[in-house]
Amino acid sequence: MNAPAEPREVMAYDVVIVGAGPAGLACAIRLKQLREEWSVAVIEKGAEVGAHILSGAVIEPGPLDQLLPGWRDDPPAICVPVTRDRLWYLTATGKRWFPTPPQQRNHGNFIVSLGSTCQWLAGHAEAAGVDIFPGFAAAGVHFAEGGEVGGVIIGDMGVASDGSPKDTFTQGIEIHAPLTMLAEGCRGHLSKQLIRRFELDADADPQTYGIGIKELWRVAEGKCSPGLVQHTLGWPLDPSTYGGSFIYHLEGDRVAIGFVCALDYRDPEFSPFEAFQQFKHHPAIRPLLEGGEILSGGARAIVEGGYQSLPRVEMPGAMLIGDAAGTLNVPKVKGTHQAMRSGMLAAEHAAEHGTAEGFDERLRNSEVMAELRRVRNIRPGFRRGLWKGLANAALETVTGGRRQRTLPNHADHTALERVSEHAAAQRAWRERDLPPRDRLAWVYFAATEHDEDQPVHLQILDPEVCTTRCGVEFNHPCTRFCPANVYEMIEEEHGLRLQINAANCVHCKTCDIKDPYQVINWVAPEGGSGPNYQNL
Repeated sequence: MNAPAEPREVMAYDVVIVGAGPAGLACAIRLKQLREEWSVAVIEKGAEVGAHILSGAVIEPGPLDQLLPGWRDDPPAICVPVTRDRLWYLTATGKRWFPTPPQQRNHGNFIVSLGSTCQWLAGHAEAAGVDIFPGFAAAGVHFAEGGEVGGVIIGDMGVASDGSPKDTFTQGIEIHAPLTMLAEGCRGHLSKQLIRRFELDADADPQTYGIGIKELWRVAEGKCSPGLVQHTLGWPLDPSTYGGSFIYHLEGDRVAIGFVCALDYRDPEFSPFEAFQQFKHHPAIRPLLEGGEILSGGARAIVEGGYQSLPRVEMPGAMLIGDAAGTLNVPKVKGTHQAMRSGMLAAEHAAEHGTAEGFDERLRNSEVMAELRRVRNIRPGFRRGLWKGLANAALETVTGGRRQRTLPNHADHTALERVSEHAAAQRAWRERDLPPRDRLAWVYFAATEHDEDQPVHLQILDPEVCTTRCGVEFNHPCTRFCPANVYEMIEEEHGLRLQINAANCVHCKTCDIKDPYQVINWVAPEGGSGPNYQNL
């Protein structure tokens, strides 16, 4: 028996925004500043605003200065001015100082928790009259009679794993609006569908991604230097794999430590989670963490394609903003300022024209796109290896990105080499003793929670591929690229079985991106499910 197909309750707004991240909240606030009479709703799948938000994060304050002048008099709860930058190149046993490139110089910027910053922004939005609905997942798109986007459909609550209604069943409502802003972040569930439906990426390169894994630590007294921003290149990554680390020093003996790895890596045996844990044991890093304790952790995919992978950002009735479009500046290791800029620009366009038409041209003629164009060739230049990538980055920086060529991007899922063709990397990895012990222990620090009796939100489109071809060709990479141990291959009497531990999922979307056969489809689970990040 399936859940009853009763007519859904409908709520009407002038604008509905999907996602209470920096792009969505900046858009909502700017809309109310320009059109106080408009009704604006923000839908957020996390149990509370900020629960699913994870970023480095060092932010440029320019967009905040424009949106909320005087915000420094009442800043977010975690907001530390940057005092120093450091960049190291790590070998397996040592480190070398590198000069900080111009894009990563952070004078005038702030270290924040993006989750707590979004909670702070949500307070400003609600004070302006925005309705914010956390704990409700936008599971589908409502299309108006003419085929244009006309709002969203909130997912049903209280549905059992077999599709039947439980005693707690509540049917999701429809939220109708002439304009829908998709601010879902990287690899958004609805954005992905609409990009495909309206062929928004027809003239763009494939989007590319990284995975970022982050932990918040309280370190021993005297080890923290508030305002210090540290980045590293090199070990534990081999020269053919793009990525690096960050350590941001907060107040209260806390440091945010994280690791980012591009998802175009080739090694089928590589585990981004294990690489991060190995990084923590490097002789230059371990002393900082010894005697401390991990407070929280999480992971999230990062959109890296930039200028050449940006899809068309308008469609009938809707706009893509922030990381749903792909506005992150990879060389800067920053996206929040770009997300806020794009959200504010979308609000200004909507307030002036009342339609999505023309927003794509407006965004492409804005500073958002100009910033991406200047650095468009830096990230793809690293596909030739670390040292050639650094040389190319230096040249692109000196010329301000004014060279005529534009290097192409390629889909990440095509990069993985087959086990039979790949030469095993010699990584010099160490025995570990810093927490967490393993991925299951790490999931605890993400505070992720899903009702076990709900439909699995990780859809396997062709299960036979997982138990046959994938094992032979790639040795089941999903068991390694997922940081939360969602995927396990279980040996049974009649062969292997794929077990999906959906309750572990931290909604990073890595599986949806990196699976070499593209048979994993991540969809939104019941609203309120997933991680509950604290100060990440």
